[in-house]
Amino acid sequence: MAVDSKETPGEESDKKKKKKKGRKSDESVEGTIEENGMAVDSEDAVPEPEKRKQKKKEHSEEGGPMSVEAESSTPSGEAEKKKKKKKRKREEEEGVKPTTEEVTSESKKERKEKKKRRKKDQSSTSPPDSVPPTSAESSSAPSKAPSPKPTASSFGVSSPASAEDAAAFLKKHSVTIHTPPNAPQVTPVIKFSQLDVPSEIRDAFAGFKEPTPIQACTWPPALEGCDVVGIAETGSGKTLAFGIPALCRLMKSPTKTSSNSGKSTVSTLVVAPTRELAIQTHETLCALGKPFGTASVAVFGGVPKEPQVKMLKNANKAKDGLTTRIIVGTPGRILDLMQEGACDLSGVDYLVLDEADRMLDKGFENDIRNIISSTKPSEERQTMMFSATWPESVRRLASTFQRDPVRVTVGSDDLTANSRVAQSVEVFDDARSKDQRLLNVLKTLAHKKTTKTGDSEARILVFALYKKEASRVEQMLHRQGYTVGALHGDMSQNARMETLENFKNGKTGLMVATDVAARGLDIPNVGAVINYTFPLTIEDYIHRIGRTGRGGRSGKSITFFTGDAHERSLAGEFARVLREGGFDNEALKKFPMTIKKKEHGAYGAFFRDDIPVPKGPTKIVF
Repeated sequence: MAVDSKETPGEESDKKKKKKKGRKSDESVEGTIEENGMAVDSEDAVPEPEKRKQKKKEHSEEGGPMSVEAESSTPSGEAEKKKKKKKRKREEEEGVKPTTEEVTSESKKERKEKKKRRKKDQSSTSPPDSVPPTSAESSSAPSKAPSPKPTASSFGVSSPASAEDAAAFLKKHSVTIHTPPNAPQVTPVIKFSQLDVPSEIRDAFAGFKEPTPIQACTWPPALEGCDVVGIAETGSGKTLAFGIPALCRLMKSPTKTSSNSGKSTVSTLVVAPTRELAIQTHETLCALGKPFGTASVAVFGGVPKEPQVKMLKNANKAKDGLTTRIIVGTPGRILDLMQEGACDLSGVDYLVLDEADRMLDKGFENDIRNIISSTKPSEERQTMMFSATWPESVRRLASTFQRDPVRVTVGSDDLTANSRVAQSVEVFDDARSKDQRLLNVLKTLAHKKTTKTGDSEARILVFALYKKEASRVEQMLHRQGYTVGALHGDMSQNARMETLENFKNGKTGLMVATDVAARGLDIPNVGAVINYTFPLTIEDYIHRIGRTGRGGRSGKSITFFTGDAHERSLAGEFARVLREGGFDNEALKKFPMTIKKKEHGAYGAFFRDDIPVPKGPTKIVF
C-alpha cells in the first residue's frame, strides 16, 4: 500500500509548536547569557554540534517515522490521547520557560536600580566642588595620608626686625636661641607692631612699651607651630608667651571631637604646679579669649570636684556666647579627673607645661608623663615647656615629649635672681626683735595702714616659713591697725582665693604668705618683698623675691637673717647670689661660706658622691 506523503493537520500543528519551542529556547539562552553580564548573540551561544543535532532531529521528525506513525494510527481515540499528552508536556515546558525569562528580566531591573542607588549615594557623599583625581594621581597617592599638624600659620611676624637690630636685642637681654639642625634662625619680635595678630589680642599689650625677651623670642617659632622650651626668670611674661600662640591656634582649628567617646573635647591644656598659678593663668586666658568666644576651665585641688566635672562635661558647648576649649589645672587634679572619666584629653594638640622644674621638684613627674600620654601624639601636638632652670630632669622630659624644640634661654640656664630687684639683708642676733623691725621697715616704706578699694599704692608681700608663723605675724599686724591678709595651707581654698583677690585689686595692700604663693603668681604692682624668715632653699629665696620687679619694673627685697641652723647652712649660697647681683653684704661673712652640693627635693642627695652606703642592716634602739 502506497504511503501518502501529505501531512495531516495534526502533524502540521505539532511542527509549528516545535519551531516555536526552539525559538523560545534560543531566547532563554540569550537571556541567560545577558544575565551573566556578557553581550553575546544567541546563535553564537549555541555550539556547532548542537546545531547539527537539532537540524537532524527536525529532519527526522518532518519526513520519517513521525508521518508513518501518524498515517498508520487510524483510530481517532489514540490520536486524541497523543495530542492531549503532547499538549500537557508542552504546557509544562512553557510553564517553566516564562518563569526563567521573568527571573532574568527581574534581575536586570534590580541591577539597574542598584546602579542608580550607587550613583545617587556617591553624588550625595562627595563635596560639590570636588574634582576626581586622575589615574596618575590615584595610583601615586597613598591610601591614607597622615593628617598634617595644625598650625596658626596665618598669624606671625609681618615685618621682622633687621639682622643688626635683632642681634643688638639679643645681646642687650643676654638671650641665647638654640634651633634644631636645618631649621631657620629665629628673629625676635622687638616691637608689638611687628606681630601680625588680631586687634583684640593687641589689647593685652596695652600699658607695655615692648615685648619681654621671652615673649619676643618665643612668639615667632610658636606661631609657626614649633615646639618651644623657654628658660627665663620669674616675672618675665611667660603667660602671654604661650597664651597668644594658643589663642591664634584655636582661632584656626575647629572644635575637636573625641574618637573614643564621640564627645567634643578641649584642644589646649596648661599644667601648672600650684592652684594659685592655675587660677591666674585661667583668668589671663579667659580675658584673652573672650572677644573671640573662647573660654577656659580651671581644675585644681582643695575644692569640690562636682562643679569642675560639670564644666568639663559642658566643654565646647556655647554658653553666654563663650565656648570652653582650654583646661588649666594642677597635675594631681587633672589626673584624678582623667581616671574618673570626667576629663578627656584625647583632642589636646596644644600642651603647655608651666614651671616645669618646680613640678618635677614636687614629685609630679609620673603624673605629668601620664597626662601627656593621654593627649595627641607628639607628631600631632605642639608642646610648650617653660622653666626657670634647665636641669637634667627637665631635659629628659623635653627630649621624651617634644619634637625638635627651639630653646630660648634668657640669662643663664642656672637659677639667678631678678636683676631689677634691689636686695638687702639685715642680720639679727635675737630673733625676737624681728616683729619690731618689721613694723619699722613698713614705716620706712611709707606703707599706709589702711587702703581703699582700687588704691594704686605699691603692695608689700611678707614671707613666713611656716603656716603658724604666717598666721601669728598676720594677727600682730592686724592689731597694729594694718589692713592685712594671710595666704597659707591651713586656709580653705575659697578663703585663699578671696585673700589673693583682695590683694590684687588693692583692698588689701599687705599680705603675709608662705612659699605656696612664691611660684608663678603675677600680682601687679608689688613694690617690695620682705623675707620675715629665710626659706629652706636658695631656690625658694630667688622665687620669693621674684614676686616684685615684674613686667620690666624695679622692685626691692629685704631679708631678715638670724643665723639659725638651716639659715647658717645656706649662708654661702646666699652670699653668692647677693654678690652676683652686685649686693655684697659684709655682715653675712661671719657665717660659714661653704656651698653644699645640691639636693633634689624628691629623691634626696643623689647628686652627692660623698655619702657612705650602708654595708648591712642597722640596729635601731628605741
